[in-house]
Amino acid sequence: MNPRLFDKAAGYLPDFCFERPPDLGIMLGSGWGDALLTDEVLLRLPYSEIPGLGASTVKGHAGEFILYTRGGKRIAAWCGRRHYYEGVGWEPVMLPVEILRRMSCGTLLLTNASGGINPALRPGDFVIIRDHINLTGFSPFIGEHVAEWGERFPDMTEVYTKRLAELLHASANRLGLRVMDGVYAYSVGPCYETPAEIRAYKAQGADVVGMSTVPEAVFAKSCGMKVAGLSLVTNLAAGISLRPLAHEEVVAAGESAKGLMRGFMDDFISRL
Repeated sequence: MNPRLFDKAAGYLPDFCFERPPDLGIMLGSGWGDALLTDEVLLRLPYSEIPGLGASTVKGHAGEFILYTRGGKRIAAWCGRRHYYEGVGWEPVMLPVEILRRMSCGTLLLTNASGGINPALRPGDFVIIRDHINLTGFSPFIGEHVAEWGERFPDMTEVYTKRLAELLHASANRLGLRVMDGVYAYSVGPCYETPAEIRAYKAQGADVVGMSTVPEAVFAKSCGMKVAGLSLVTNLAAGISLRPLAHEEVVAAGESAKGLMRGFMDDFISRL
């Protein structure tokens, strides 16, 4: 990645964005676009206006940055993400996390939609990510080492902070949500997986599978952030589902669960 490409994006944001570190950074994945409850919106920017980021090309990703307050906390939310499979390189994928780092944000919540592999899961369940498997072999750190992003060989023993997972569990318990801890498998996409691949991922210990989150998680971890991962199971994975997979199913599941997602997110923020 080229750090100079991030300079233009950071320079486009107003100075007040960097005057107070956000209490939380949020990345909203597929279906999570309506999960925010705001008190005061301080800034709203379309991705298309932020240099180096560009508009999201995936349905279900709003494509805007919102800086807002909620319950006395300052939140920096990226509503929608760029994916490596969009063919634009790593910079747009990592840019939101890099901007949060420059804002001195210390905590990041990553959300996504996923396919359920664990037979105990059903669409509409939530999975608190406790670990992940990078099936792609790709890393955003390939290339020149940038000292500001941490060690050349960053430790990934605990990518997802246990204390944040405990807070997510506490929120889920209070709201009566179906939730479990799980391992997230990262597949680069954009093709859905084959049934044989899903069987292999299950044998490796994966509970859910998706096409995002892991690059941002390892980048944030390396930069010293505390990371939480939260997934909405929108469908059963290939070979487990009895019907062909379609992105419309993902979007529809997110729409059906948006009230639960909103409450989950808001209760978690109140516990920080």
